[in-house]
Amino acid sequence: MTKKISEFKPSEMPTHLGLILDGNRRWARERGLQPFEGHRRGYLRLKNIAIASFDRGIKYVSAFVFSTENWNRSDSEVAYLMDLLQWVASYETKNLHKKNVKVKFIGVKSGLRPEIVKAIEKAEALTANNTHGTLILCLNYGGQQEIADAAASLISSGTKASDVTPELIAKHLYDPSLPPIDLIIRTSGEQRLSGFMLWSAAYAELKFVLKNWPAFTVADLDAALRDYAKRERRFGV
Repeated sequence: MTKKISEFKPSEMPTHLGLILDGNRRWARERGLQPFEGHRRGYLRLKNIAIASFDRGIKYVSAFVFSTENWNRSDSEVAYLMDLLQWVASYETKNLHKKNVKVKFIGVKSGLRPEIVKAIEKAEALTANNTHGTLILCLNYGGQQEIADAAASLISSGTKASDVTPELIAKHLYDPSLPPIDLIIRTSGEQRLSGFMLWSAAYAELKFVLKNWPAFTVADLDAALRDYAKRERRFGV
Protein backbone atom coordinates (compact mmCIF):
# COMPACT_ATOMS: atom_id res chain seq x y z
CA MET A 1 0.00 0.00 0.00
CA THR A 2 1.38 3.40 -0.99
CA LYS A 3 2.28 5.53 1.99
CA LYS A 4 0.35 8.79 2.24
CA ILE A 5 2.35 12.01 2.22
CA SER A 6 0.77 12.90 5.57
CA GLU A 7 2.30 9.73 7.05
CA PHE A 8 5.89 10.72 6.28
CA LYS A 9 8.04 11.81 9.19
CA PRO A 10 9.30 15.44 9.17
CA SER A 11 12.82 14.07 8.65
CA GLU A 12 11.64 12.41 5.43
CA MET A 13 10.36 15.69 3.98
CA PRO A 14 12.35 18.66 2.69
CA THR A 15 12.38 21.77 4.82
CA HIS A 16 13.32 23.96 1.85
CA LEU A 17 12.07 23.16 -1.65
CA GLY A 18 13.52 24.85 -4.72
CA LEU A 19 11.58 25.14 -7.98
CA ILE A 20 13.00 25.94 -11.42
CA LEU A 21 9.90 26.82 -13.40
CA ASP A 22 10.93 25.76 -16.88
CA GLY A 23 8.76 25.26 -19.94
CA ASN A 24 6.14 28.02 -19.72
CA ARG A 25 6.68 29.12 -23.33
CA ARG A 26 6.83 25.55 -24.64
CA TRP A 27 3.59 24.71 -22.84
CA ALA A 28 1.91 27.69 -24.52
CA ARG A 29 3.28 26.90 -28.00
CA GLU A 30 2.06 23.31 -27.78
CA ARG A 31 -1.45 24.67 -27.25
CA GLY A 32 -1.31 27.39 -29.90
CA LEU A 33 -1.20 30.12 -27.26
CA GLN A 34 0.98 33.19 -26.94
CA PRO A 35 4.09 32.75 -24.74
CA PHE A 36 2.68 35.36 -22.37
CA GLU A 37 -0.19 33.03 -21.51
CA GLY A 38 2.33 30.37 -20.55
CA HIS A 39 3.93 32.74 -18.07
CA ARG A 40 0.55 33.66 -16.57
CA ARG A 41 -0.45 30.03 -16.20
CA GLY A 42 2.99 29.32 -14.80
CA TYR A 43 2.47 31.77 -11.95
CA LEU A 44 -0.96 30.33 -11.15
CA ARG A 45 0.63 26.88 -11.02
CA LEU A 46 3.36 28.18 -8.72
CA LYS A 47 0.79 29.54 -6.26
CA ASN A 48 -1.02 26.21 -6.26
CA ILE A 49 2.14 24.14 -5.78
CA ALA A 50 3.54 26.44 -3.10
CA ILE A 51 0.37 26.28 -1.00
CA ALA A 52 0.22 22.49 -1.43
CA SER A 53 3.85 22.31 -0.28
CA PHE A 54 3.13 24.32 2.84
CA ASP A 55 0.07 22.17 3.56
CA ARG A 56 2.43 19.17 3.49
CA GLY A 57 4.74 20.66 6.10
CA ILE A 58 7.42 22.18 3.85
CA LYS A 59 8.51 25.45 5.45
CA TYR A 60 10.21 27.24 2.53
CA VAL A 61 9.60 27.23 -1.21
CA SER A 62 12.04 29.16 -3.42
CA ALA A 63 11.07 29.74 -7.05
CA PHE A 64 13.24 31.00 -9.91
CA VAL A 65 10.87 33.53 -11.51
CA PHE A 66 13.27 35.85 -13.40
CA SER A 67 17.01 35.40 -13.80
CA THR A 68 19.61 38.04 -14.54
CA GLU A 69 19.94 36.41 -17.97
CA ASN A 70 16.23 36.79 -18.75
CA TRP A 71 16.80 40.46 -19.62
CA ASN A 72 18.15 39.12 -22.93
CA ARG A 73 14.69 38.00 -24.02
CA SER A 74 12.58 40.16 -26.34
CA ASP A 75 11.54 43.57 -25.06
CA SER A 76 7.87 42.62 -25.23
CA GLU A 77 8.37 39.44 -23.20
CA VAL A 78 10.48 41.20 -20.56
CA ALA A 79 7.86 43.97 -20.29
CA TYR A 80 5.11 41.39 -19.83
CA LEU A 81 7.08 39.51 -17.18
CA MET A 82 7.74 42.72 -15.28
CA ASP A 83 4.05 43.61 -15.43
CA LEU A 84 3.15 40.12 -14.22
CA LEU A 85 5.62 40.27 -11.33
CA GLN A 86 4.37 43.72 -10.35
CA TRP A 87 0.82 42.35 -10.36
CA VAL A 88 1.92 39.43 -8.17
CA ALA A 89 3.65 41.74 -5.71
CA SER A 90 0.80 44.27 -5.65
CA TYR A 91 -2.27 42.06 -5.65
CA GLU A 92 -1.60 38.34 -5.47
CA THR A 93 0.36 38.66 -2.25
CA LYS A 94 -2.88 39.81 -0.62
CA ASN A 95 -4.37 36.40 -1.42
CA LEU A 96 -1.25 34.67 -0.10
CA HIS A 97 -1.50 36.83 3.01
CA LYS A 98 -5.03 35.49 3.62
CA LYS A 99 -3.53 32.00 3.59
CA ASN A 100 -0.92 33.02 6.21
CA VAL A 101 1.96 32.75 3.70
CA LYS A 102 5.03 34.95 4.06
CA VAL A 103 6.44 36.31 0.78
CA LYS A 104 10.06 37.31 0.22
CA PHE A 105 11.87 38.51 -2.89
CA ILE A 106 15.61 37.98 -3.35
CA GLY A 107 17.82 39.27 -6.14
CA VAL A 108 19.22 42.55 -7.41
CA LYS A 109 16.76 45.43 -7.15
CA SER A 110 18.77 47.79 -9.32
CA GLY A 111 17.36 47.67 -12.83
CA LEU A 112 13.82 46.99 -11.66
CA ARG A 113 11.17 49.64 -12.17
CA PRO A 114 10.69 51.79 -9.04
CA GLU A 115 7.03 50.78 -8.83
CA ILE A 116 8.04 47.11 -8.74
CA VAL A 117 10.52 47.74 -5.93
CA LYS A 118 7.84 49.63 -4.01
CA ALA A 119 5.34 46.79 -4.52
CA ILE A 120 7.93 44.25 -3.33
CA GLU A 121 8.59 46.21 -0.16
CA LYS A 122 4.87 46.51 0.58
CA ALA A 123 4.30 42.79 -0.05
CA GLU A 124 7.13 41.79 2.28
CA ALA A 125 5.88 44.13 5.00
CA LEU A 126 2.30 42.90 4.66
CA THR A 127 3.21 39.22 5.00
CA ALA A 128 6.18 39.51 7.38
CA ASN A 129 4.48 37.88 10.37
CA ASN A 130 2.79 35.01 8.54
CA THR A 131 3.65 31.49 9.66
CA HIS A 132 2.16 28.85 7.34
CA GLY A 133 5.18 28.90 5.04
CA THR A 134 7.60 31.22 3.25
CA LEU A 135 7.52 31.71 -0.51
CA ILE A 136 10.79 33.14 -1.85
CA LEU A 137 10.60 34.62 -5.34
CA CYS A 138 14.02 34.87 -6.99
CA LEU A 139 13.62 38.00 -9.12
CA ASN A 140 16.46 39.47 -11.18
CA TYR A 141 18.49 36.76 -9.53
CA GLY A 142 21.70 34.93 -10.43
CA GLY A 143 23.48 32.44 -8.18
CA GLN A 144 26.95 33.57 -9.22
CA GLN A 145 25.95 37.20 -8.71
CA GLU A 146 24.72 36.41 -5.21
CA ILE A 147 28.09 34.89 -4.28
CA ALA A 148 29.94 37.81 -5.90
CA ASP A 149 27.79 40.27 -3.93
CA ALA A 150 28.51 38.35 -0.72
CA ALA A 151 32.25 38.59 -1.43
CA ALA A 152 31.92 42.32 -2.15
CA SER A 153 30.07 42.78 1.14
CA LEU A 154 32.86 41.01 3.01
CA ILE A 155 35.52 43.17 1.34
CA SER A 156 33.64 46.39 2.03
CA SER A 157 33.29 45.41 5.70
CA GLY A 158 37.07 45.08 5.96
CA THR A 159 37.13 41.31 6.45
CA LYS A 160 40.62 39.82 6.14
CA ALA A 161 41.14 37.03 3.64
CA SER A 162 42.36 34.79 6.43
CA ASP A 163 39.05 35.26 8.27
CA VAL A 164 36.81 34.21 5.37
CA THR A 165 34.95 30.96 5.98
CA PRO A 166 31.95 29.31 4.31
CA GLU A 167 29.91 30.19 7.39
CA LEU A 168 30.85 33.86 7.06
CA ILE A 169 30.02 33.97 3.36
CA ALA A 170 26.62 32.43 4.14
CA LYS A 171 25.90 35.34 6.48
CA HIS A 172 26.34 37.77 3.57
CA LEU A 173 23.97 36.09 1.11
CA TYR A 174 20.81 37.93 0.07
CA ASP A 175 18.81 36.31 2.88
CA PRO A 176 21.04 34.62 5.47
CA SER A 177 17.98 33.42 7.40
CA LEU A 178 17.07 30.85 4.73
CA PRO A 179 18.12 27.25 5.40
CA PRO A 180 19.94 25.26 2.69
CA ILE A 181 17.78 23.82 -0.08
CA ASP A 182 16.97 20.14 0.42
CA LEU A 183 15.28 19.34 -2.89
CA ILE A 184 15.22 21.09 -6.27
CA ILE A 185 12.60 20.23 -8.87
CA ARG A 186 13.15 21.38 -12.44
CA THR A 187 10.50 20.84 -15.08
CA SER A 188 10.54 20.53 -18.92
CA GLY A 189 13.22 17.84 -19.00
CA GLU A 190 16.19 20.22 -18.75
CA GLN A 191 18.87 18.90 -16.38
CA ARG A 192 20.86 21.85 -15.07
CA LEU A 193 20.66 24.43 -12.30
CA SER A 194 21.10 27.52 -14.49
CA GLY A 195 22.59 29.44 -11.58
CA PHE A 196 19.70 28.79 -9.20
CA MET A 197 20.73 29.44 -5.56
CA LEU A 198 24.13 27.84 -6.08
CA TRP A 199 25.36 28.32 -2.52
CA SER A 200 22.18 27.06 -0.87
CA ALA A 201 21.92 24.16 -3.31
CA ALA A 202 25.34 22.70 -2.51
CA TYR A 203 23.88 19.43 -1.15
CA ALA A 204 20.39 19.60 -2.59
CA GLU A 205 18.79 16.50 -4.05
CA LEU A 206 17.76 17.01 -7.69
CA LYS A 207 14.55 15.92 -9.39
CA PHE A 208 14.08 16.48 -13.13
CA VAL A 209 10.56 16.19 -14.53
CA LEU A 210 9.63 15.94 -18.21
CA LYS A 211 6.42 17.97 -17.93
CA ASN A 212 6.47 21.69 -18.66
CA TRP A 213 5.86 23.80 -15.58
CA PRO A 214 2.20 24.80 -16.16
CA ALA A 215 1.35 21.08 -16.49
CA PHE A 216 3.05 20.16 -13.19
CA THR A 217 0.43 18.98 -10.70
CA VAL A 218 0.12 18.39 -6.97
CA ALA A 219 0.27 14.67 -7.79
CA ASP A 220 3.64 15.31 -9.46
CA LEU A 221 4.77 17.15 -6.34
CA ASP A 222 3.77 14.21 -4.17
CA ALA A 223 5.65 11.82 -6.47
CA ALA A 224 8.78 13.96 -6.12
CA LEU A 225 8.38 14.04 -2.34
CA ARG A 226 8.02 10.25 -2.19
CA ASP A 227 11.18 9.90 -4.27
CA TYR A 228 13.00 12.32 -1.96
CA ALA A 229 11.92 10.35 1.12
CA LYS A 230 13.62 7.23 -0.29
CA ARG A 231 16.97 8.91 -0.81
CA GLU A 232 19.86 8.66 1.60
CA ARG A 233 21.49 12.05 1.98
CA ARG A 234 25.21 11.72 2.67
CA PHE A 235 26.44 15.32 2.63
CA GLY A 236 29.81 14.21 1.30
CA VAL A 237 30.28 11.48 3.90
